[in-house]
Amino acid sequence: MRLPAALYSSAQVRAIDRLAIETLGIPGYALMCRAGEAAVRCLRSRWPAARSLAVVCGAGNNGGDGYVTARLARDAGFEVRVLAVSPPERLRGDALRACEDWRAGGGPIQSCSAQALAACDVIVDGLLGTGLAGEVRAESAQVIAAINASGRAVLALDVPSGLDADTGVPLGAAVRAECTVTFVALKTGLFLGEGPSHGGVLYFDDLALTDALPQMPVPRLERLLAGEITQALPPRARAANKGDFGHVLIVGGGRGMPGAARLAGEACLRVGAGRVTVAVEPRNVAAVSAGRPELMCRAVQEPAELRDAAARCDLIAVGPGLGQDAWARGVLDAVLGCGKPLVVDADALNLLAAEPMAARPDWVLTPHPGEAGRLLGCPSAAVQSDRPGALDALLGRYGGTVVLKGAGSLIGRAGEVPALCEHGNPGMASPGMGDVLTGVIAGIWAQCRDPWRAARTGVLVHALAGDAAARREGERGVLAGDVIRELRRCVNV
Repeated sequence: MRLPAALYSSAQVRAIDRLAIETLGIPGYALMCRAGEAAVRCLRSRWPAARSLAVVCGAGNNGGDGYVTARLARDAGFEVRVLAVSPPERLRGDALRACEDWRAGGGPIQSCSAQALAACDVIVDGLLGTGLAGEVRAESAQVIAAINASGRAVLALDVPSGLDADTGVPLGAAVRAECTVTFVALKTGLFLGEGPSHGGVLYFDDLALTDALPQMPVPRLERLLAGEITQALPPRARAANKGDFGHVLIVGGGRGMPGAARLAGEACLRVGAGRVTVAVEPRNVAAVSAGRPELMCRAVQEPAELRDAAARCDLIAVGPGLGQDAWARGVLDAVLGCGKPLVVDADALNLLAAEPMAARPDWVLTPHPGEAGRLLGCPSAAVQSDRPGALDALLGRYGGTVVLKGAGSLIGRAGEVPALCEHGNPGMASPGMGDVLTGVIAGIWAQCRDPWRAARTGVLVHALAGDAAARREGERGVLAGDVIRELRRCVNV
């Protein structure tokens, strides 16, 4: 089944399970059997040559999924060993029934060991699932370490054991699966944090519930899809002129820092903005103009000199290379007071964190985790441990639209389902990437006139361009300029 756009918390998925049982009359064990069937289909599709399985079963419903998968896989011709981490007598409810059905067919149960794990073609992880609360216990952590050290392919049932199903943070230890088959609905933790690294290739089966239920809850997040690009940037009319595509003012480039503003300006042009003016400290004008003559460049000695340029533009992007000295503070204050829509990034965010102002609806803030931590007054590690929560906090304090950058960038706005971008790659962890994103969002906003759509589309286009740049010669050594060269192709789809 193709991956849907909607992503749900583990609590929401449990609520969907209950709704199916209560309103549709589907027994919980029937859903467990459907999950086992989906897992066997995944095994046969992913590893057609595999003959032997080691199914690791815990004490909860994830263990029950494992027992069902073992029974159905044996019926399908696999040689199956069930490795119980918890004594079967501790099982309850549907998990107990699944174990009894496995035993009724003559299926043996043995304890988990490194030797048993190494003696199979594929390990099926049914140890912990989504119900984990708190750190993985020592016994389970030892089993997880043995699975990861086995050298065997691993299929995780629902989520890799030890991974927080909501945040994607390993809870002390987590299985690294080659493939995960997840049920009912997609869990946010498979897409956030280290979730993609631990989950591997993702398969999805809704267990025939999506169309059967009267309605699904509002998702916690939604995946960005490629179709958003053409919605924000439709084909241009033949009689169009550059005035139809907006005028963006990029404000930054403090003393000795012309590069960031130039990158933002060039990215803005490459996604199709009609006109782009870059306002910088006077000594940076030559560097910007010589590097990209299509950019209009303004020298700004005093903040008041921005007034005319601001009056002529449709929106302003402030922050790339701005600095944090008195000149930068004065320039930012002038920008904040000009009454134009804003994209706020880099040093402008750091200055904003130092002297917070009231929330406003007409800006897009684009912090990375460190900047987000400063805006919220907490360590960046706290931001990373709960990125959706940090996004909510930023929106509550600052309003507008917020892009929380990083692996799995999040985009939020009050009253909207936050969006997640699963594209991009580690090669984009290099200087200037955030400046490029600032220009991309501003350039798309100038054309579509919608900050929410521009932020979503801008993040997606930027990530796809980064992936295209990495495909050319590898991730290591990708530069911001390499991403800029791919932008034009990404916005002409």
